[in-house]
Amino acid sequence: MIVAGCDIGSLTTKVVLFDGKKIIASSIIKSKPKPEDGAYEALQQACAIATVNQDNIVYCVGTGYGRKRVPFANNTISEISCHTKGAFYLYPNVRTIIDIGGQDCKVISLNTQGEVDRFVTNDKCAAGTGRFLEVMAKVLKIELQELSNMAKKGNEAITLASACTVWAQADVIKYLNEGISKENIALGVCKSMAKRVGVLVNQASIKRDVCITGGVAKNTAVVKELENLLGVTIVKITNVDPQLTGALGAALFAYQKAGG
Repeated sequence: MIVAGCDIGSLTTKVVLFDGKKIIASSIIKSKPKPEDGAYEALQQACAIATVNQDNIVYCVGTGYGRKRVPFANNTISEISCHTKGAFYLYPNVRTIIDIGGQDCKVISLNTQGEVDRFVTNDKCAAGTGRFLEVMAKVLKIELQELSNMAKKGNEAITLASACTVWAQADVIKYLNEGISKENIALGVCKSMAKRVGVLVNQASIKRDVCITGGVAKNTAVVKELENLLGVTIVKITNVDPQLTGALGAALFAYQKAGG
């Protein structure tokens, strides 16, 4: 039996195909202006990798902000529940999940059964989200994926006067005009990001083990700064792309609902 989870986020759309034992295929694409188009494209890519067609998928759960726009979903479940499901499946010892998506950040506490105890989310500001890093990378004229490695080469982080993305952007431009190296600016950006997320984590009364999901989990400079701030070692999801955790959780729910 093949099931699917489809996670439509603000920046990326993800699909996971699951057969009850393992992930058989997955895809991550940029979200489309019409979420339905992104969902179909991501599904087609995953199906091509698994060499199956859509008719072979017996059940699909949609999640993410665009979950109600997944045209082939049989059900929808919140991203908080799906990230919890996916992270607990991968690491049953996890009790705190830091999920940093494109436009929001969530900290979820869970119990020993993998159920949500409580959660906190950021306000509507983009600071502390993937969007913040995306904007800063654009100002530095580098790819988002380069930001982490560039930050690791920095040795004297700049300080951003404001957590606000708009004002931080102005700060970065000012530092560039002053001749400050991009490496030190990138390091300051990652520190600022970690500080913003750290405030949210502390509101949730952190419990070990802690893991991080979402696209920003792949920015190892931010993760390292978070570890320093929080004084904990953060579990890195290595057996699955951490950006797929929500889609994986959706697929696991789909498997249950299909009777698996």
